[in-house]
Amino acid sequence: MYYPYFRGKQFELITIREMAPLMAESGFVPIIEPVREALKGLERALTEICKAEGKAIVIVNPFHGDHAEDGVSISALLEKGFLDKGGITAGILLQNDMDTGDALACYEKHKAHSPTFIHAGFTEAKALAEMLGEGLADSSHVFFEKHCHKLYRKHFKGAAKRVLLRDGFKRRRNADHPTVELFSDLHVTYEEEDMNGFGDFLIVGDEYTEGGGPAYAVAIHLTFIDPEEDEVMYIYHFVSTTKDTPTDPAGKFAQALNKLIKKLDSGTSNLFESSAIKEFRDLHKKGHFPGLGYVKKLSMNHHIETLADFLI
Repeated sequence: MYYPYFRGKQFELITIREMAPLMAESGFVPIIEPVREALKGLERALTEICKAEGKAIVIVNPFHGDHAEDGVSISALLEKGFLDKGGITAGILLQNDMDTGDALACYEKHKAHSPTFIHAGFTEAKALAEMLGEGLADSSHVFFEKHCHKLYRKHFKGAAKRVLLRDGFKRRRNADHPTVELFSDLHVTYEEEDMNGFGDFLIVGDEYTEGGGPAYAVAIHLTFIDPEEDEVMYIYHFVSTTKDTPTDPAGKFAQALNKLIKKLDSGTSNLFESSAIKEFRDLHKKGHFPGLGYVKKLSMNHHIETLADFLI
């Protein structure tokens, strides 16, 4: 099924909290790479997942952010509060600076926690598959598509679970986004890729940045599934008209929101009428700007709701 990949910034974790009941009901399994030193937000998100009797994979050796050098505190949090819950399991991020020995050492350390291998630049696929031996049949693997070609993935063909992650979001300056473009067809083709599930990086993208610069343009990114195009997913970029100054984000948001509401009112948007869309309508009615982080959260919520509506 669906495995959305989150980096654990504030609004990503809020999305997980808010969407926990829907994700649990839909069988969605968020993958979380904690990037902030403080783990309180992660703890709250995992608590909501457990309340909803859902599942999540938490990466214990992040590549990005404050825990890149040492994930001990993440492991300690999981050990103390969540790994006995069953639905929360460990994720081992396999990067290009790791060898098979490193991968297996991390696996053995977390073996009791149903670890999932997450392939993101690792180069020793054949050696790892061979060293897993008969254990391969019980192992789970998530593949970053851009790092894992078909021959790479073939080494893990006998695994219990195989998930393909595709980055459908093309990162560029907000001012340079087209009105609409292809996002992904993986939600309808993942089985043809010989996978048990699929994932993406929502409307954030795989490229990691610590913080955004000044918003010369404000954009609202919303995904939709087009029934006239074999149910492929596309993404709208509703971009503010003003693009040449870093001031007045509230005014720019209003411009972008006007474009969104106009498209919705046209009756041709194909946008799922999610709770996030209802909130965008309410913000337009009130003339309120909730902040750019909140806008991103609404777009992430909408993406999850759209896929839940389509898949369930």
